[in-house]
Amino acid sequence: MVAIKAYFKEAIKKDASDIHLVGDEIPMLRIEGELTDLEDKPLGNKELQIAIFGLLTKEQQAAYEKDKDLDFGYEIEGARFRINLHQEQNRIGLAARLIPAEIPSPEDLKLEPSLLGLSTLLDGLVLVTGPTGSGKSTTIAALIEEINKTRKTHVVTIEDPIEFMFQDKKSLIEQREVGSDTESFASALKYVLRQDPNIILVGEMRDPETIATVLTAAETGHLVFSTLHTTSAAETVERIVDVFDGSRQKQVLIQLSSALRGVVAQQLLPSKDGGRIAAREILINTPAVANLIRENNIGQIKSAIQTGAKEGMVTMENSIKQLLKDGYINEETAANRTGRAKRA
Repeated sequence: MVAIKAYFKEAIKKDASDIHLVGDEIPMLRIEGELTDLEDKPLGNKELQIAIFGLLTKEQQAAYEKDKDLDFGYEIEGARFRINLHQEQNRIGLAARLIPAEIPSPEDLKLEPSLLGLSTLLDGLVLVTGPTGSGKSTTIAALIEEINKTRKTHVVTIEDPIEFMFQDKKSLIEQREVGSDTESFASALKYVLRQDPNIILVGEMRDPETIATVLTAAETGHLVFSTLHTTSAAETVERIVDVFDGSRQKQVLIQLSSALRGVVAQQLLPSKDGGRIAAREILINTPAVANLIRENNIGQIKSAIQTGAKEGMVTMENSIKQLLKDGYINEETAANRTGRAKRA
């Protein structure tokens, strides 16, 4: 019998970021960015499936058997995990991300002043982007918690699944989970404006309907935070526009130029102390940047970031250089991430 709860407890004990369980494969943890074997014997596929199904409700089992994919949250010993179930060559697979119990502070995450300043906005759209596992949710959680501690406001989050758990301080925070509290991001957003929110967190902009509603919310006096799986500010704008057909793209460019407040594209780098640290490209939507977006001159956004230091903009290359200068990463890491690694 697969002792699946023991794997979660071991992940907590070893401060792993992720658990990977796949039928007929060796179970693994990701610790400080590196995969580590949990055992030396593969997990039987049937036994693993039985163990995993023991964590699910009947409704979740039915959803997984229908779609062969399922996202859900799981809590054990006071720790929360974000879990994805999937099929891989007719074998079950589980990937679980450990969510820190405490929401990291801006100081913990070394948030730049211009990034922290986005938490003081009253309206508009703030996007945090990057590949899976780059800390997008953590950065947004830190910004929301800063709002929670300093402003009396109403925050509604729509997540799949809920990750960080907020405790009301000055703000009233409602957290809604896709699948249990609402059918989808688009469905929740359809009604969220009737719930008198000041701030809305949308876990991910997955489809045209969600993106369109997010833009409308950001235009109508709400501050909206969301994420995309893009690696730069320019790519983020392109991705949003390309979701729509040609006839709507001009309208979306106009909406985005008006509603966007900032894009933070981040990646995690191995730090000298053995952990990981974020490098961030930061785009602030100045009038000049808004004009580039409105006129669809997306290719010039990178140059705008390079010349926008006074407005708090940071290129990814300069962010990495600063981490090196401050002693958080070594020269090899900096060279690899800026494309300047020495040739053998």
